[in-house]
Amino acid sequence: ADEVSAIVLDLGSHTCKAGYAGEDAPKAVFPSVVGAIDQMEVDDNTNDSKAGVKDSERKGKRKLYVGSQSLGFRRDNMEVLSPIKDGVVMDWDIVDSIWDHAFRECLLVDPKEHPMLLAEPSSNSQQQRERTVELMFEKYNVPALFLAKNAVLTSFASGRATALVVDSGGGSTTIAPVHDGYVIQKAVASCPIGGEFLTDCLLKSLESKGVVIKPRYSFKRKETRPGDFQAVDVDFPNTTESYRLYSQRVIASDIKECVCRAPDTPYDE
Repeated sequence: ADEVSAIVLDLGSHTCKAGYAGEDAPKAVFPSVVGAIDQMEVDDNTNDSKAGVKDSERKGKRKLYVGSQSLGFRRDNMEVLSPIKDGVVMDWDIVDSIWDHAFRECLLVDPKEHPMLLAEPSSNSQQQRERTVELMFEKYNVPALFLAKNAVLTSFASGRATALVVDSGGGSTTIAPVHDGYVIQKAVASCPIGGEFLTDCLLKSLESKGVVIKPRYSFKRKETRPGDFQAVDVDFPNTTESYRLYSQRVIASDIKECVCRAPDTPYDE
């Protein structure tokens, strides 16, 4: 049979990355948070299809919306949930829906036909690893599976089998020593400061200066006269606080990545 490429999945606290082994960059990068609406509040006659958003998976009594496009479309009573807290998976239903989105919608592959390489945190517990393997083999029926530590993959990507890896992600920063391809577990150090913390600091800094970031759904452009437009506020009373904060963070994150930089002088507490 023709040789098939392995699928690489990296589910982080901020984004999920999926692609083929051997390529320079992932094929798909999308948020690792999902929108969730209780099924009791869902009207089956919604105009999701008119908005160009495909029907998402139903998990128990919730309807989950995965991916940047689905999250970008505001819905009444939609909460934004993350499956990961402090580096530990807390909601496997959400993880399942994220993986399913990566396979079916982004990569357009059948997981039964591809070996899997999953990146995992250096401090991942045995229970988390067992649950991951169980889900991959029993639901997706993958032919082969390998779990690799993030620090080891980073070390190998730089051409070294031994290195000190500093990994600053969305939710935390981890420092892990790697020796001959193995993480020295007892020496792993972690700090709960990451990209999302910096984004929140930027939001607070802007608010203290009187700058309020308006989510994109909260205003529309109105033409007052030919060629002259004005921003008009739109009120959506059923918008949840978590979705409003998510929408603000998306804009603040763009500002942070485009114009912010590290200071040239040492930090003075």
